[in-house]
Amino acid sequence: MNLELPAWALVSEKRLAHITRVTALLDEWAVRMALDHDESRAWHDAGRLHDALRDAPDRMLRELAGNIPGFTLEMLHGPAAAVRLERDGESRRDLLEAVRYHTVGSPEWGRVGRALYMADYLDPGRKFSRADRAYLAARVPDDFDAAFRQVVRARLEWSLREGMQLYPETTQLWNAVR
Repeated sequence: MNLELPAWALVSEKRLAHITRVTALLDEWAVRMALDHDESRAWHDAGRLHDALRDAPDRMLRELAGNIPGFTLEMLHGPAAAVRLERDGESRRDLLEAVRYHTVGSPEWGRVGRALYMADYLDPGRKFSRADRAYLAARVPDDFDAAFRQVVRARLEWSLREGMQLYPETTQLWNAVR
């Protein structure tokens, strides 16, 4: 798959491989779920754009994203990419919010945000819990909502187990889907 990233994208080869896998997973689900053209395109674009600034310099991320309370520097690539996309004329709110919050989640999301959140976590190139994640990825087209609930739960459980911060958006997302 040859992905066309914006000219402003700053990604390493490793990150590009992740973006390619996430986008392929979203495309596969879109076909299996027989999504219409517009929704399928939004899923594809969310996958290809979500980490477009993942390897950008710290200063650029801060300038684009501003100060988001509670967000560490590693969390700013989504909001920064959403700002760049808006500056370029992107107007699909569902796509912008998917990219903006793909690391923490949003209770306001429709399917594009939820699909991206799952695909980012279920990327088959990631090395942890491969069998469990492959099972969930296979389930998405047949039971989207149940698979999404399981992904949110798995991400929350990992954060708690690792002593990581729980972001308000993540907690609100869990409360919205449980």
